[in-house]
Amino acid sequence: MKNNKSIETNAIRNHLERSQFQEHSTPLYLSSSFVFQDAGSMADAFEENTTNTNIYSRFSNPNTSEFVQKIAAMEGAEDGYAFATGMAAIFSTFAALLQSGDHVLSARNVFGSTHTLFTKYLPKWQINTDYFDIDKPDTIADLIQPTTKIIYAETPTNPGVDVLDLEHLGKIARAHQVLLIIDNCFATPYIQQPLRYGADLVVHSATKLIDGQGRVLGGVVVGKKTLIADIYAFSRNSGPALSPFNAWILSKSLETLAVRVEKHCDNALKLAQYLEEHPKIARVKYPFLPTHPQYAVARKQMTLGGTIVAVELKGGLASGRRFLDAIKMCSLTANLGDAKTIVTHPASTTHSKLDKQELSASGISPGLVRISVGLEHITDIIQDIDQALYS
Repeated sequence: MKNNKSIETNAIRNHLERSQFQEHSTPLYLSSSFVFQDAGSMADAFEENTTNTNIYSRFSNPNTSEFVQKIAAMEGAEDGYAFATGMAAIFSTFAALLQSGDHVLSARNVFGSTHTLFTKYLPKWQINTDYFDIDKPDTIADLIQPTTKIIYAETPTNPGVDVLDLEHLGKIARAHQVLLIIDNCFATPYIQQPLRYGADLVVHSATKLIDGQGRVLGGVVVGKKTLIADIYAFSRNSGPALSPFNAWILSKSLETLAVRVEKHCDNALKLAQYLEEHPKIARVKYPFLPTHPQYAVARKQMTLGGTIVAVELKGGLASGRRFLDAIKMCSLTANLGDAKTIVTHPASTTHSKLDKQELSASGISPGLVRISVGLEHITDIIQDIDQALYS
C-alpha cells in the first residue's frame, strides 16, 4: 500500500470506490453480512480467506477497509487490520504471532494494560517477558534470548514521554532476526513512521489522536502483509473487529489529523516552555524541549514534539491531588489526544496496577501528572493550570 502521496493527501483522498450514487463522502455500511450471486462465488470467498471480499463484518467491512487503507498508506505499510480498541490490537497481535515458549523483550515503560498482559496473561501460555531500560540502549541486545520472538516498545512512552531510538531498535531486531513492534499512538503517523526505521508492525489506539474528540474506541495494526495475514486469521476467528460505525468516524477524523496535530503540538510546546520556568514545577518533560534526555533522538525521528507534557510537581503526591482538585477548565479523565485538554495522575489511574517498585522502575513518581494538551486557546490552558498550581 506504499505510494508517493503525502500523508495529508492519503488521509483525505484514500477512499472507497464510489457506488452507483456517486457520493462524495463515503457512506456508512451498517450491514452484518454481504450477499453473493451464486453458490460458487460464495464458496470462493470463504476459500480465499482474505479481506478482499466482504463476507461478514466480523471479517471485514467497507468502512473498516477504508480506515485501514488510510492508516497503512500514511505509515507506509503493506496491509493492516482494525480492532475494537487499541488493547484489542495489541493483544491480538501477540496472540497471533507468539507460540508457547516464546519470549518478548519489551521496553520497561509501557502502558499499564500492556504491562498486565505481559505479567498476568501471557505467562498462562508459557510466554515470558523481560524488560529493558530505555536509558540503557546498549544493553538491549544482550537481553535477547534464543526464544525471543518480539521486541516491543512505545515511543514516546506513556506517560513519561521518553523517546526510544527507532533506528537503533531496528538494527538490533534485524541483526537478531526478531520482530520489532512499535506502539505509535502518542506520535500518530503524521509525526513519526516507525516502519521507516525497521519496525515490522505499528500499533495504534485510534481512540486517541486519530479520533481526536473522545467519541469512539478503536485500534489498528499495520505492517508487513505476511504478518497481517496471521493477525487477520486470528482476529477473524476470535472476533475483536472494529465496528463499521466507529471505522466510519475514524476515517473521517483522519481527514483533519494533520491540522489538529499541528495545533495540539504548538500548544503543547508553549505549555511545556511556560511550565519549565514555573516555581511550582520540579521537572518538565516534552520531547522538543532541549532539556529532554532524548531531545536529539526526538528531533531525528519526529517532525513535531507530540501532544503530551509530563510534569513533576513539587510536593509529590499531596501537591498532585491538590492540583487535580483545583482544576476548573481542563478535564480529569483517563483519555488523551482529545480536543479538550486532559490532566491525569498515572500512578492512581492508568498505571495503578503497577506496584511501587514497578512504578519507580518505569519512571512514574507519585507527583507525576500527564497533560494531554488540547485545542483550546493556549492562554486559557495556561491560566487554568497556573491557578491550580497556586491553589
